[in-house]
Amino acid sequence: MMKWGIIGTGNMGSILVRAFIESETIKETDCYITNRNMEKAYAIQHQYPDIQVTKSIYDLVEQTDIIYLCVKPLEMKAVLQEISPYLSEKQLLVSITSALSTEELEKLVHCQVARMVPSITNYALAGVTLVTFGSRVDAYKQDQLIQIWSNFSEVMEIDESIIRIASDLVSCGPAFFSFLAQKYIHASHQLTSITEEQATALMEKMLSGYGKLLSEQHFTLTELINKVCVKGGITGIGIAAIEEHYHDLFEHVIEATHDKFSEDKEMLAKEDTET
Repeated sequence: MMKWGIIGTGNMGSILVRAFIESETIKETDCYITNRNMEKAYAIQHQYPDIQVTKSIYDLVEQTDIIYLCVKPLEMKAVLQEISPYLSEKQLLVSITSALSTEELEKLVHCQVARMVPSITNYALAGVTLVTFGSRVDAYKQDQLIQIWSNFSEVMEIDESIIRIASDLVSCGPAFFSFLAQKYIHASHQLTSITEEQATALMEKMLSGYGKLLSEQHFTLTELINKVCVKGGITGIGIAAIEEHYHDLFEHVIEATHDKFSEDKEMLAKEDTET
């Protein structure tokens, strides 16, 4: 039975723990976790009592077959430098950040590498997981991993050239659209007599039903618009208002996320020149 290790139990690390265990992908006893702030690791152990907490990053590496690196992009190289001497060729290192490609990871460690970009939707054992594989991971192992990760998400292997925009859509998307929903709720309360609590409840129910329409493939996005947007009706007027005032919103979003992505990659490259 494979042992899985997770270095970093912040937001995404803790979501992965839940996805792995709740989907019965692994047993609690086969999951090892560690974190710089050990209180976060012990909080997860409180929820899953049989999970293994290691105080030393080296102990985790020594006892596991697959190691998930769930730290911030600018912390990655320091952690990789720490654990690199302890990694064997048979082990697999999985990074969850888009900032370092599998090719770049392979230059830093001698084990097999993959990149897996999760989403908060994995918390509900749903949504998409983006993956890219390094050259040392053979086809059999790739198929095995895709099958394992499919227990809690739809796995999509993607090309390096679209990793950032794919991550925006899959991983950042839930936060972006939650933010927009909150703005809609606030405006509803400010401009009408509805309370924020009422508007929030209606919005959440609408989003839940909307997601079901898509997940059960009743309609495509275009079909949904056409079904709701009766010619000359209120929905059409509302869409026209959105087009007039927010026509370039997502262009700015994509520019901002790509600028940040480039900045992170430049900072990581700068670390190479200074070491």
